[in-house]
Amino acid sequence: MSSSVATPPLQPEELSPATALAGALVDACAGAVRAPRASIENCVVALLSGGHVMIEDVPGVGKTVLGKSLARAAGCAFSRLQCTADLLPADVTGVTVWDQNAAAFLFRPGPVFANVILVDEINRASPKTQSALLECMEEGQVTVDGETRVLPQPFMIIATQNPVEYEGTFPLPEAQLDRFAVRVAIGYPAPEDEAGMLLDLAGHDALEGVVAVTDEAGVMAARRVVERVHADPSLAHYVVGLVGATRRDPRAELGASPRAGLALLRAAKARAVVHGRRYVEPEDIRALAHPVLGHRMILTPDARARGALSGEVVADALAAVPVPL
Repeated sequence: MSSSVATPPLQPEELSPATALAGALVDACAGAVRAPRASIENCVVALLSGGHVMIEDVPGVGKTVLGKSLARAAGCAFSRLQCTADLLPADVTGVTVWDQNAAAFLFRPGPVFANVILVDEINRASPKTQSALLECMEEGQVTVDGETRVLPQPFMIIATQNPVEYEGTFPLPEAQLDRFAVRVAIGYPAPEDEAGMLLDLAGHDALEGVVAVTDEAGVMAARRVVERVHADPSLAHYVVGLVGATRRDPRAELGASPRAGLALLRAAKARAVVHGRRYVEPEDIRALAHPVLGHRMILTPDARARGALSGEVVADALAAVPVPL
């Protein structure tokens, strides 16, 4: 009978480099885009917890800049997909072609064979092309012509979406949205920040000042630290209580999935590292409940007709479920 080996407790000297790295990533992105620090931090949390990010906001607030600045600061192999209605699945995953010189079929990798992939305006791609990302995002692999190829690690999708312009778009199905660990918004900057942005960026590109603060090995090392962050069993029950409350809410036709609960606890561990802690606190879960759970629910037609929002369901779950002491 085999016995599992207990993971040794995370030591302060092991935590410090990961916390410093997270802070450097947030600072690097904050220098390029005027976004709430919490939104930038949530993107870094997704990177360190192995999740994917949906940046959803109106045009011109810096969604693409935030995605590109995080990729550049992470120092990882980067690629970009500009989604259009005529984009094909092979344009995403790659294609097998006949090479006349080699007299053999060769595989030409698509843009997903990178570490950080910016999928710009993902809802402009057709459902068939959107579905090409499902296997990549969940399993870290691509299957083309019956052959499965493992994607490089770390692997992260940063998708952007415009929530107010629907002509020529294809809304993402629940199965696709459920694969995004967090959804963040940027919003309009404060007047003084916007004026400063105009002065700072009128003469140069916002991304010019973003430098790599780590690389693939550094990100993977930080992820291993996140995995060892302690989460008390009571917090796991707290997460289960929150996702269960969204399922029981009469406004929700489909509540948060078990994958949502797993993503919430993983993200809470990463947030603990960002804030320099070796253990998860209830506040980590509460702070991430909206960005992790809000996009994973489908409201009933009646609730939508009355103007209900998924954020209200999450807020009511947070108010109803007792916080563990």
